[in-house]
Amino acid sequence: MEETKNSIIKFLQETTIWENTNQSILIFIAAILLGLFFEGIMSKYLSHYLYKIIGKKEQRVGVEKFESLLTKPISFFIMLIIIYIGSSGIKLPEAWPYEKIIDGDIIKDEYVFGIKMILIRGFSLILIYSIFKIFLRMVDYIGLILLKRAEESENKMDDQLVPFAVEIIKFLVWVFAIFTILGNVLGVNMTALVTGLGIGGIAIAMASKESLENLLGSFTIFLDKPFTVGDMVTVGSITGKVEKVGLRSTRLRTFDRSLVTLPNKKMIDAELDNLGERPVRRVKFSVGLTYETSVEQIKKIVDDIQTMVDDHPKTNDEGKVRFQEFGSSSLDVLVIYFVDSPSWDDLIDVREDINYKIMEIIKKHNSDFAFPSTTVYLQKN
Repeated sequence: MEETKNSIIKFLQETTIWENTNQSILIFIAAILLGLFFEGIMSKYLSHYLYKIIGKKEQRVGVEKFESLLTKPISFFIMLIIIYIGSSGIKLPEAWPYEKIIDGDIIKDEYVFGIKMILIRGFSLILIYSIFKIFLRMVDYIGLILLKRAEESENKMDDQLVPFAVEIIKFLVWVFAIFTILGNVLGVNMTALVTGLGIGGIAIAMASKESLENLLGSFTIFLDKPFTVGDMVTVGSITGKVEKVGLRSTRLRTFDRSLVTLPNKKMIDAELDNLGERPVRRVKFSVGLTYETSVEQIKKIVDDIQTMVDDHPKTNDEGKVRFQEFGSSSLDVLVIYFVDSPSWDDLIDVREDINYKIMEIIKKHNSDFAFPSTTVYLQKN
């Protein structure tokens, strides 16, 4: 029994790889295996704990969505911590750090470029990234909660402000993450960097002129409020529904369901028609009657169409129906009416209904629609 114990101790204390004992290697392997086994349980427990802090009182977005956002980044973070703890007893080869000369003295430094520096700083970079990834997912979850609350309010400005605020916070998180990586991983002197940014600020501003203009455009949109999320707008030749206003661009969903992204600079520089602010929608077109239609028929057709337009439940009394022109192939009757709704769906439904009724009126008075035609006269000598 004593011999077996001594053999085990001797085996554990033997040096095998890079001056590391079998005991250190086994601890490292066991830590990884335990991490793989328990990371799912630990990440779920930690995500539930965070949910109690952040979203327990919020019923609009459930714990399932919280877990879908945070379980994976938390699991990855826990695995990194377990690897760090397990590898704390592992020694790296002494030959890996490179020598450098400072004031004539040869100094070994593990942060001189080489394998050891890549491993240490690379692990630190991944660890910092995992931490900020959790922060970003938490911001996404809080954004979902605020968006649900905004949808319940009548003010459409909330629907536009929440995604914008989430983007700004995420941008600031990324900026903080970059500064953390520069200072703690790459060893950059942050005081000198900030001073340098002050000097090079003009150059950076000139290089990112377009981005700054788009950023200022986004603030102009929020302050001036030419439109809000959900409005139907026309910008240049593009007409669509505003889905999102971001830091750099605005997204419009067109009638053919394509998603168009426009820079915010263009949204404030170009002529913008907010169709959602129209109290009514105007319809204007001409009806061409055949030249066989008599004056009495035209008068009756015009009167009946005028009465029908005025009496329609979804139009106002400002409609005009007049016999207007002698066309090349038709007698043209001008029809103008206003639909009492800014909605596109209401507009096309009313147009269809009125078009059917115009057809019935023309048939009722024994007339017909004209079509392009040519009359040829043949003269025989």
